[in-house]
Amino acid sequence: MTEAPPASPGTPQEAIFVEGTGAHWFQHFATDPDATAAQVLAAVRIAQQVAAAATANLVVGFGAAMTARLGMEMPPGLKAFTEIGGSSGRVAVATQEDVFLWIHGDRHDLNFEVALAARRAFEEIGELARETPSWVYRDSRDLTGFIDGTENPPVEEARELAVIAGGPGAGGSFVLAQRWIHDLDGFAALPTAEQEQIIGRTKPDSVELEDLPPHSHLGRVVHSDEDGEEIEIYRRSVPYGTSTEAGLYFLAFTDDLAKIDLMLESMFGATGDGRHDPLVTFSETVSGAYYYAPSRETLQGLGLAG
Repeated sequence: MTEAPPASPGTPQEAIFVEGTGAHWFQHFATDPDATAAQVLAAVRIAQQVAAAATANLVVGFGAAMTARLGMEMPPGLKAFTEIGGSSGRVAVATQEDVFLWIHGDRHDLNFEVALAARRAFEEIGELARETPSWVYRDSRDLTGFIDGTENPPVEEARELAVIAGGPGAGGSFVLAQRWIHDLDGFAALPTAEQEQIIGRTKPDSVELEDLPPHSHLGRVVHSDEDGEEIEIYRRSVPYGTSTEAGLYFLAFTDDLAKIDLMLESMFGATGDGRHDPLVTFSETVSGAYYYAPSRETLQGLGLAG
């Protein structure tokens, strides 16, 4: 087993915070139980080398089980994603895998080269469980037509939200990766005013509704901590799909998975108040996983590029 590098200090993977890229590609890999740490790291290293040659950004994440297999210190709270259900009648599906790669840049063709190299590398020790090429739609809108990520803070503030500050895992981030399929035809059939009541924002300019419905999407995902401060995460979601199946690839980074758990439980009606997010009537998850994106120093300690 690879010796664990020091947990602190740590610098986050820079590609997490590179904004403005228009082409994205997400891959999830399942590894064979007998795959060694050296083999897994060799496959990741190939992806990193091809990404560097293609000038593509690459974020590397590991599931809780793989984090342990590679000998890293476990950041407190790291766990496999488990199904969440409630009064909505829908569930947040769990499809936990071992290794997660987020490739992004300005060229879809170069992202493809990285994804192809990664798939070939991991074929020797496992399989590509799922992948999703994605892209930015118009002025960062979801395919429903609403602007996505309105509440995202500036990058420097995002680092405070997304990066584990100290202790085991310092400099790393927790990651949620989900694929949502939208009922675009059903949502488009609603009057704009009704759509805005569901989302909690105006459609043209993403202004929060003055009388925010508590049952709206925004009303269900906005929470405050014990000091009255809003609980925030750093979103990097992008649309994906074809004319027949499309939706949102939801990607979020945080320093504490409990924040995301709370938001998802509230959305799916698992908080005990009998309410749920009306958006889940028009969108369903088909995948969901938690990962740990180690710091650059931790990656370097594993023999990877940091």
